[in-house]
Amino acid sequence: MKTKLRLGIIGAGSVVREIYQHLYFHSHYSHLLEICAVADPNEQCRNWLADLAGVPPSRRFSDYRELLAKVKLDAVQVNTPDHLHCAPTLAALKAGLDVVVPKPTAATAKDAHAMIQAAKDSRRFLGVDFHKREDPRIKEAEARFQNGRYGTFQTAVFYMLDKLWVADPNHSPRFFATPDFAEKNTPVSFLTVHMADALMKIVNLIPVHVRATGYSQKLPSLKPIPVKGYDLVDTEILFETGAQAHIISGWALPNTAESNTVQSSRIICSDGLIDLGLDTPGLREVHAEGILEVNPLFRNFEKDKTVTGYGISSPGRLYQQILAMQNGKLSATEREAAFQPTTLGFYTTLVLEGAEKSLAEGKKLPGGVTLGPAVDLRELTVRQLGARAAKSYGLA
Repeated sequence: MKTKLRLGIIGAGSVVREIYQHLYFHSHYSHLLEICAVADPNEQCRNWLADLAGVPPSRRFSDYRELLAKVKLDAVQVNTPDHLHCAPTLAALKAGLDVVVPKPTAATAKDAHAMIQAAKDSRRFLGVDFHKREDPRIKEAEARFQNGRYGTFQTAVFYMLDKLWVADPNHSPRFFATPDFAEKNTPVSFLTVHMADALMKIVNLIPVHVRATGYSQKLPSLKPIPVKGYDLVDTEILFETGAQAHIISGWALPNTAESNTVQSSRIICSDGLIDLGLDTPGLREVHAEGILEVNPLFRNFEKDKTVTGYGISSPGRLYQQILAMQNGKLSATEREAAFQPTTLGFYTTLVLEGAEKSLAEGKKLPGGVTLGPAVDLRELTVRQLGARAAKSYGLA
């Protein structure tokens, strides 16, 4: 029976530095993984991770296609930017490998559908690391809501705001590898997807319309490198039942804020409401650096150097499922659940694409505000995938 997965890493940038290096080397799941090869066009990132993993120069590649062709593997993790998830995932699945990707599944519904269909056709495992789903507060809210405790979902407000330094290319050290990240990516793909996915996991509804309002006021004022990007985006989601939600996300919180991320939500239903105080995770310290809010639920550095928390357990459990499947131990029920559209983040990707489309088609007002129109997600899905595929997702 297989006890360890031979893993190839495609992409070794900021998401690996902030989260996955702890999973690979210092978690309760590390013994399941043997990193055998690394691919990244950035030589510095590639060599940094390969050095940590002890990967020899012969298995360090600038092109993921070389990695897939030259190294015998069981699985790969695709840590590329969102809009580049699809091609390496399809190639890996075609090569008979299982795949893990960080949230979101892809940047477009067309790519997400292609990835999901390829996994089904190849009978390989595709896991998407939406680690917010593993937050115990989200899981408890989901269980209570779906047991009928709060009645019918009516409306919700979620917010998730990062400190400015996350998107500021002038900050040292720079969070993202490229200075134009916030120009090429809105807060929707980095933050909104977390909260939209968490909400849809709780209420189990299909989104049908999306409208976004963007605010570009702080980032363009940065010096010496200004950024043509959005500080804040308010994404309004209408669901099939008529329920709606506002997901507010951004990265212009002052760097003096007490937490890197301030986040919370309120879900209002016919028979009650849920307040998710996500920005008070339980540990506040008063220190020479200031008053800091620490989130040990997400990532907890224990005294023996082990890193725990739902940011680690979420991808770790995906690898446990892969190992179980490769050993013939994943039940039919578990496999069916793993291939559900919600599980694989299809609707989250659809919200992402709809919000980006709304911003792209929006009316720009003086002062840096963009008012986006409503985007019909049914029409978008039918246009991209065809009526038959759209119907399989409940969108035709």
